[in-house]
Amino acid sequence: MTPHQLSLPMKLRYGGEYALLRLVAGLIRLMPVDVASRVMGRAWRLIAPHTKRHAHALEHVALAFPDMAPEERERLVRAMWENLGRIAAETFQLDRLHAEPGRYTFDVEELRSFIAEHGGAAVVVSLHTGNWEIVAEPARYVGLETAGVYQALKNPYADAYVTRLRQRYFPGGLFAKSHSTARRLIQHVRGGGAIAFLADLRDIRGVTVPFFGHPATANPFPVMVARTYQVPLIICRTIRKDGARFHFEARVLDIPRDGERQADIVEGTARIHSVFEGWIREHPEQWMWIHRKWAMPKAKRKKPAPE
Repeated sequence: MTPHQLSLPMKLRYGGEYALLRLVAGLIRLMPVDVASRVMGRAWRLIAPHTKRHAHALEHVALAFPDMAPEERERLVRAMWENLGRIAAETFQLDRLHAEPGRYTFDVEELRSFIAEHGGAAVVVSLHTGNWEIVAEPARYVGLETAGVYQALKNPYADAYVTRLRQRYFPGGLFAKSHSTARRLIQHVRGGGAIAFLADLRDIRGVTVPFFGHPATANPFPVMVARTYQVPLIICRTIRKDGARFHFEARVLDIPRDGERQADIVEGTARIHSVFEGWIREHPEQWMWIHRKWAMPKAKRKKPAPE
């Protein structure tokens, strides 16, 4: 919804929320990047464990790591909150991060050679780890014209502001999810561009894949596009190394392309999640454990066996 479509009460409400957002952003931007990241990280580590989402995150960690001691799960989730707090601060300083390439190291030379040989049409997938707001940085580094997709905020003023912060990482455009988004992304790939997704979220209309030993739903669209239009699927991640400094890894992931269409898509999506799982196990405190990845829709839940 655009601002001119809002009723007066909604304009006042969203305007107030936006003013508060800009106030917080202004205060964060008064601090250097490293200071803001550290302060917000420590604040979230102290405050967030008192919210309902802390218990949800602990449940998800227990599901993924059933042998982990309770005190270790607590430590892990508190470290996750610190990482999320850092991301919150760094989001308001994306322009400054972008202007300091010395904060980044890359393991993408093999990918750079592949792109030079095969061209820039590609599907890029990543996950909510490290700082996912800058995860398109390796695509820019190797010369891809990347377009991204995101979930629009309900507040149109806040949405426009946050989108402006993110756009510099997506020279191919940044599109809010809508009925026309898939068509626009496909057009971008067919025109020789790359499209990027955070592919670790739950998708109840998607396919079911194994994840940490349990069934989870996932978005099949990235694999479907890569298979249908015969472009490479690139999988990448951001690793937080020291404060607001990051290491990026990216490579081409082999997916099935010659079998039955739906079976190939499911298997390709499962391969993505297999890599994601391995990466999360390496740095579990950097993944976002609060989202309900394993919550299955009713139609996909197994019915208990009759007694």
